[in-house]
Amino acid sequence: MKRGRKTNEANSSSSEDTTEKECKRHKVVEKKTAVVQSPDWANLLQDIILQVFQYLPLLDRAHASQVCRSWNQVFHMPDLWRCFEFELNQPATSNLRTTHPELIKQIIKRHSNHLQYVSFKSHFISALTVVFVNSKSLSSLKIDDTPVDDPSLKVLVANNSDTLKLLKMSSCPHVSPAGILCVADQCHGLRELALNYHLLSDELLLALSSEKHVRLEHLRIDVVSENPGQTQFHTIQKSSWDAFIKHSPKVNLVMYFFLYEEEFDPFFRYEIPVTHLYFGRSVSKDVLGRVGLTCPRLVELVVCANGLRPLDEELICIAERCKYLSAVGLGECEVSCSAFVEFVKMCGGRLSQLSIMEEVLIPDQKYSLEQIHWEVSKHLGRVWFPDMMPTW
Repeated sequence: MKRGRKTNEANSSSSEDTTEKECKRHKVVEKKTAVVQSPDWANLLQDIILQVFQYLPLLDRAHASQVCRSWNQVFHMPDLWRCFEFELNQPATSNLRTTHPELIKQIIKRHSNHLQYVSFKSHFISALTVVFVNSKSLSSLKIDDTPVDDPSLKVLVANNSDTLKLLKMSSCPHVSPAGILCVADQCHGLRELALNYHLLSDELLLALSSEKHVRLEHLRIDVVSENPGQTQFHTIQKSSWDAFIKHSPKVNLVMYFFLYEEEFDPFFRYEIPVTHLYFGRSVSKDVLGRVGLTCPRLVELVVCANGLRPLDEELICIAERCKYLSAVGLGECEVSCSAFVEFVKMCGGRLSQLSIMEEVLIPDQKYSLEQIHWEVSKHLGRVWFPDMMPTW
């Protein structure tokens, strides 16, 4: 009897333990369910919120910062404001998105010391000057379609000469060659520079070649003419290019040309160290012939179109002289099939990119349009087809 009583008591105790465990388990499940149904947004990890904020547009980011105190703290974390794009436009004359002025004031007031990568597009020079005055550690700056001038660049240099590594300027007509020279003279850590050709000078290239200056890695020059015959282009001395390439032998020199045929006279008259060359308008046989003779460092060549005569001799010259050429786009340039095959044969497998419209390849006695595909593929070491004009 005693043994049976003890057994019953043990079973009863075991049953109670099991029931208690089940209750606890249900409570845990209910608690987890409650968490899923009603998350505690305020206690999410800050690094997760920070990553989410980085993908939000500025206005949405500002609205999200009002959810709770912790989100507002993330909104003002320095890491969130190292990269920023300012865009200010006249509401009456522009449909482009614009950065709210009050937000800009707040950002400048609280985060000017944190800004490092800034892109600026604005018609208000005062806003840009405020950024330059208050920022002390800019390393990357892109200025597009903004009336920045020489005095504002001097302010930029005074506060950020030790940190600025990248400067890209586009459509900034109020900057003079002296203004950009001031940047090169003071910002010795500058590694990437993009500017319009009217700002390029012998003095600038020599400043970038000084012993104090680090080796430039990337220089982009846009040569643009809006009105044919009305823009005068100056000539850069060969000695300046030689000094520049001696100081920065591995620099990528990128040049974009948007000129009319009669405006090319100052260019390609002697050897220049260009590596990437793009022609946005039709180019004559004479200009492309000079390219082959004066651009031995050429790596990439893109030509949208040429005149009415095939570029056979010019392509062969480029293949002979430009030993580093690895990417070619000929768009609507007319070339005979034989010359095109010979060009590919001379360049060999180093041509990683090659494009031309099928409609501008001229069949001859040696190759038809059907045969050129096989011949070019054989010399490239991979399957190749010419581009085709869309039929819609």
